[in-house]
Amino acid sequence: MPTHKAVQVASANESLTVVDVDTEAPSAGHVRIAVAACGVCGTDREFYAGHFPGLQWPITLGHEIAGTVAQVGDGVEDFEVGDRVAVGWFGGNCNRCIPCRKGSFMQCERMQVPSWHYPGGYAESVTAPVTALARIPDGLSFVEAAPMGCAGVTTFNGLRETRAKAGDLVAILGVGGLGHLGVQFSRAMGFETVAIAHGTGRAEEATQLGAHHYIDSTAQDVAAELKKLGGAAVVLATANNAAAMAATVGGLGPAGELVAVGVTPENLPISPLDLINSGLSVAGHPSGTSRDVEETMHFALLSGVRAKVEELPLAQAAEAYAAMDEGRARYRMVLTV
Repeated sequence: MPTHKAVQVASANESLTVVDVDTEAPSAGHVRIAVAACGVCGTDREFYAGHFPGLQWPITLGHEIAGTVAQVGDGVEDFEVGDRVAVGWFGGNCNRCIPCRKGSFMQCERMQVPSWHYPGGYAESVTAPVTALARIPDGLSFVEAAPMGCAGVTTFNGLRETRAKAGDLVAILGVGGLGHLGVQFSRAMGFETVAIAHGTGRAEEATQLGAHHYIDSTAQDVAAELKKLGGAAVVLATANNAAAMAATVGGLGPAGELVAVGVTPENLPISPLDLINSGLSVAGHPSGTSRDVEETMHFALLSGVRAKVEELPLAQAAEAYAAMDEGRARYRMVLTV
């Protein structure tokens, strides 16, 4: 049987090691993808540490995958060998459970996530359900497409599913791997865009990304500054910090929305009284389906929104992961094959 290179973690918190694994033909309803690029996401840290239930060790990390269909299994329609595709956090759904039957595919009771439910994209080859596939549009490279499967769709979808309209004040909390895309998408959608981050060091970069305003959360009262600007219709919270999220609530305008996409186990210290008087809402937003990923990439192509990435070859996956884990990666790391 032919083999391919993959980067595996033998058990929680062990080293990332390049190994040879069997390249099996895809089963019915699946395709095998020759991976060209895979993003390194902050959530990979949680898989690496064993924080998700039911992990089958060893695991192969990676859920921001872009490549070319290399083989198709029985019953696969609409995709063929040579198609350029991406697979993100949404790694396939069952189409049988009640949420799926209601069209709530992100809440599928059997939803699959690469690296959790099947080997991920830190590899030369990935086999995925056909329901997970998003077509990469011409004009978008594999490296540009890969981060759109998670970071891109999370911020794009998180914004477009709010009630904000063009011209409204929208704030992006955090200007990192997610936030730098959120700022770009917010500007491209026609929102008056505020970037919120620690210190003055990111003010110039935030402006270059498209922010109209910058708030230094270490030196300014975030809520007061948002109120001075008229109150935010939406705060998209990409920072993994519950206290920082809560600090923006007072800066929301009437019926304003706090949308959390930054993952943290901390409780949000928000009083119901703060929500009730102004009719505010707090919501969590989960990534997006394969079609959402396609629409994210299409909008990125039209608008010029791109993730800022640092590329490293697959063999240096451990170095790329460490750069992300230790905060040395400025925005996104992408492994190339």
